[in-house]
Amino acid sequence: MVQKSKPPTAATEPRRRGRPRAYEPEVALGRALDLFRKQGFAATSLDDLSEATGMNRPSLYGAFGDKRELYIKSYQRYREEARAAMVEIFRQEMPVRQRLERIFAAALNIYLSGETGPRGCFTVVTAASEAVSDPEIRAMVLDGLTELDKAFTNCFRRAKENGEVPESADPAALAQVASSTVHSIAIRSRARVSRKELEAIVKGAIDVMVGAKP
Repeated sequence: MVQKSKPPTAATEPRRRGRPRAYEPEVALGRALDLFRKQGFAATSLDDLSEATGMNRPSLYGAFGDKRELYIKSYQRYREEARAAMVEIFRQEMPVRQRLERIFAAALNIYLSGETGPRGCFTVVTAASEAVSDPEIRAMVLDGLTELDKAFTNCFRRAKENGEVPESADPAALAQVASSTVHSIAIRSRARVSRKELEAIVKGAIDVMVGAKP
């Protein structure tokens, strides 16, 4: 006599997999960051964020707070990642031209990234707009700008000590030129200017700052 198979019990049923990776805070935050960089704060709805992260609204609120808090956390994450990409270049000993070339190349790698097209710089393209009306975001933007100016100032101060720029050179003024170049290529990359054209702008700026190659 053939025995009928018994339906699976709770003990024999395969375990369901846990939540998808989108529910992991760092993964969800990365997806929110991508969306804010692409669309900005105002144009990004909670429904957009829910779809991008795979989290419903209550889960989003529980993990990150409201939309503004999620935006700020996304901007902080962007700042951390951008800083990590640059910090070793600023710290290592190398000729000033090589240092500048590597810094601008790293910046272009960040600005030109994106599955649907170049996303530019979060600070310049997105956060600067919100800084007008939000004091906390404004303070973060100003801190980011000041941090970059200081890093470039130290870079040119070392170059001056090493005789790589004229004795009359002003490290702080050169730093502002370098920072302005970073901001310019960020905006132009968002407008989909080609990397070749952006690299030409970078080369011209470096020639102005430290002199053309002989």
